[in-house]
Amino acid sequence: MGNFQGDKAKVRQVLDTVKKSGRDSLTAPEGKLVCEAYGISVPKEGVAGSAGEASKMAAAMGFPVVMKIVSPDILHKTEAGGVVVGVKNADEAATAYDQIIANAKKYKADANILGIQVQQMIRGGQEVIVGAITDDSFGKLVAFGLGGVLVEVLKDVTFRLAPATQDDALSMMDGIQAAEMLKGVRGGEAVNRQAVADTIVRVSQLVADFPEIAELDLNPVFASKDSAIAADVRILVNFSPKEARFRPDEKSVVTSMNRIMKPRAVAVIGASSESGKIGNSVMKNLINGGYKGEIFPIHPKDAEILGYKAYKSVKDVPGEIDTAVFAIPAKFVAGALKECGEKKIAGAILIPSGFGETGNIEGQEELQKIGREYNIRLMGPNIYGFYYTPSNLCATFCTAYDVKGSTALSSQSGGIGMAIIGYSRSAKMGVSAIVGLGNKSDIDEDDLLLFFEQDDNTTVIAQHCEDLKDGRAFAEVAQRVSKKKPVIMLKAGRTSAGAAAASSHTGALAGNDKIYEDVLRQSGVIRARSLRQLLDFARGVPILPTPKGENIVIITGAGGSGVLLSDACVDNGLKLLKPMPDDLDAAFRKFIPPFGAAGNPVDITGGEPPITYINTVRLGLEDDRIHALILGYWHTIVTPPMVFARNMVEIVDEMRKKGKVKPVVASLAGDVEVEEAAQYLYEHGIPAYAYSTEIPVEILGAKYQWARAAGLL
Repeated sequence: MGNFQGDKAKVRQVLDTVKKSGRDSLTAPEGKLVCEAYGISVPKEGVAGSAGEASKMAAAMGFPVVMKIVSPDILHKTEAGGVVVGVKNADEAATAYDQIIANAKKYKADANILGIQVQQMIRGGQEVIVGAITDDSFGKLVAFGLGGVLVEVLKDVTFRLAPATQDDALSMMDGIQAAEMLKGVRGGEAVNRQAVADTIVRVSQLVADFPEIAELDLNPVFASKDSAIAADVRILVNFSPKEARFRPDEKSVVTSMNRIMKPRAVAVIGASSESGKIGNSVMKNLINGGYKGEIFPIHPKDAEILGYKAYKSVKDVPGEIDTAVFAIPAKFVAGALKECGEKKIAGAILIPSGFGETGNIEGQEELQKIGREYNIRLMGPNIYGFYYTPSNLCATFCTAYDVKGSTALSSQSGGIGMAIIGYSRSAKMGVSAIVGLGNKSDIDEDDLLLFFEQDDNTTVIAQHCEDLKDGRAFAEVAQRVSKKKPVIMLKAGRTSAGAAAASSHTGALAGNDKIYEDVLRQSGVIRARSLRQLLDFARGVPILPTPKGENIVIITGAGGSGVLLSDACVDNGLKLLKPMPDDLDAAFRKFIPPFGAAGNPVDITGGEPPITYINTVRLGLEDDRIHALILGYWHTIVTPPMVFARNMVEIVDEMRKKGKVKPVVASLAGDVEVEEAAQYLYEHGIPAYAYSTEIPVEILGAKYQWARAAGLL
């Protein structure tokens, strides 16, 4: 039911009336009109202006009925004593009318009371909530969860970007913790999934079509086996929404980013011959890193720096400059940036701090204004710079990095950036790029996604962020990019304590983590829960082949490891092949001792020689019913760690040549020798970890999560 078209003219008429009256909310009857215009089911109802009229209206409608105050000044009707449920006859209706009016006047003496809403009482069904909110970063979001008071108590709600598709809506119903309640439990009837999904889609389309709708609550919606009917409607409006964040078109973003990341000429503003200066480190990294393009040091006095002719201004440099790296104090940045704009430089790498992160908002806004005026993209300020290894480019004051690979990483924090560099070097992880984003005055995560999407040197994108300045732009780009290349994100500020810390660092405001969780999943992004997990995913996901199915088999030399590996599979949404087909079970049993165990995990026991590992793994790779293998190795004298590692690499290579390509990960338990074996396995395409049953399975889980979201399984 995509691209649902409602009666926009009818909704516009209602909203224009609300705006003209200077209100920021709709009355319940107005909300009903809006719902009806978009085909959202609501009960029969009317508005009574007297006790007698209420009695007649209720009788004509059929008892029981619900009666509610209608007042633009009373949004929370229950708090005001403005709701009476289960009115059974005409006399009760008249009494309820008078009581509600009295309660409302007591609650707010000057409230503008338009009457009493008399509404058909919906019986039975599961109470759910369908709503919509406006998030500062992601814009319009549709929400779904259990309704009534449960939404406040359990907070079991899930979100999607609006407008949502039918698939989005169905995934929302399956995405709450109480999903089983919707399917019918203890003899209860299942709800009409299509009716609920239609309501979600229509609400999402409504708020997408009318940005002035700031909040919308249908709570409760009575979902039964036949229908989904919204018993109560609450709509808040904002006719003065905040100005949308400036966003260049994608083509111009890619053009600029290609010049910045793959420059033919780089200027270093603030270049220095003096060791210990940032401008000196940047120059040395460009030179010693092997960058083959032109390097132009900019210095007001020096004629030469580190053997390169120096210029007083970028405007004095002959020819074109693509990227300018700033290594000067904050107070001089704006002036130098204007000169870069006049020189038509594509990008400014703003290393200096002292802007938004210290409260100097005006200074940062000045840079943004200059950037837009001259069409120069800004990376930073308050960053360590960036690396792009295919060009041997180290545009940073950090140590040079030259291990080339296909993983691109970025961080909002300089400290996290240093951790990324250190881990990558220690693990010998090849990277295509490492980028610092800092305050994100301009270039942010979605700009990088657009560049790496078309960058043939990058196959996986891993990003650390504390906030998304434009979450909707990111999500829309990520939804497309993640279908081609895995996108991994570590979103800091998941907890209330973390969010508080994020708000004081790089001027970031952490958003609602549940929103991030749901929108990232909707966009196909793999979410890392820790820095180490981000790095492990960045290292392991690119080397694992894409699985062709969901069936996973564990082969282990230790029963204890098998149990932990099985637990890790459950934790990471992986499916073990169970029950093991009889013929496959018998085939495994041919290779393991009588006291071992087939089934899944396949426990070959610890005292077996190398040939047992070889035979069982070969069988696992040969059989097309098995789509991935998890190996659990136990250090023994009979099969030493490096013997195990070399044998596994040989058998995987042998089967690869026969066209049997499957993801294989390994967990190694033993003495320190297993560290060397794990490194050897990793270097030969098998993500392996010593002393951990969790990490290798998490990496396999991340690969599966991406493959599912990309529609490859």
